[in-house]
Amino acid sequence: MRVVGEIVGAGFVSHLPTIVLPEAERRALNDGHEISLVPGLRRLRTEALDRLRPDTVVVFDTHWFTTVEFVVTAHDHRAGRFTSEELPRGMAQMPYDFRGDRELAEALAARAEGREDMWIHASDDPYLPIHYPTTNLLPFLQGDARWVSISVCQTAAPSDFLLVGTLLAEAIRQVDRRVVLLASGGMSHRFWPLQELRRHEASDPVHIITAEAREADQAILARWVEGDHAAVIDGMDAYGAYAPEGRFGHYLMMVGALGGRSCHAAGVPYSDYESGAGTGQVHVWFDQPAAGWTEGGTG
Repeated sequence: MRVVGEIVGAGFVSHLPTIVLPEAERRALNDGHEISLVPGLRRLRTEALDRLRPDTVVVFDTHWFTTVEFVVTAHDHRAGRFTSEELPRGMAQMPYDFRGDRELAEALAARAEGREDMWIHASDDPYLPIHYPTTNLLPFLQGDARWVSISVCQTAAPSDFLLVGTLLAEAIRQVDRRVVLLASGGMSHRFWPLQELRRHEASDPVHIITAEAREADQAILARWVEGDHAAVIDGMDAYGAYAPEGRFGHYLMMVGALGGRSCHAAGVPYSDYESGAGTGQVHVWFDQPAAGWTEGGTG
């Protein structure tokens, strides 16, 4: 197949609810300081997305759980207001309005047709819910690009997530798009118990739920900076002990689209490594991530 479309950038990004709170509330929760995630997203917009001007942004959404298949949004346009059932005090009636990319969504679903190892459904149902790993990024990163979200299938294994990424890369080439991928979610993901949580709302990594979870996250961050994605993929069984958000499907789909174990894109941190109620949160950007990508799957 002639290579036409391309992945021009990819990011592992936090959608922590705190980012959409007013600054005064963010500082009140963080010992008077601004969390680094907010200026990090603003820098991502100006230094990466505005420079790259993608046609489409694809979000791997860790709060959109599906069971028997992966689902991709295929709407031409989505608009409305979002209130979180999890935290309506902080995310209430948030407006969203963006174009979708039906052609790319349907091309991805078509790549799974006839396969016995993958099931992908493209949905344009107007009542399909939307989730805050997508909507929380919009105030910071939305430009003129179309936006598409892909679910995390809760019955999927790491190899399934990698395969979705591989098929997405093929679909991107097929429909001739400049695409940015956003793996929207956290790292280790266990919260403090309710009776202890309010003593651990600040962003300092000392508030990560355990020292072992913090060390596991930081080991992955070091590998991302080195571009050693093979080591991260090979370590998924061990990392599972720290309950990575969405079974780390958001990262695995992203890196699968970049070549899987053969991806050597080096990560650039766009925030500090921070705690979110005990969970690991960070922004890491992978510029020109598909350089050297070759046909043939996940490496």
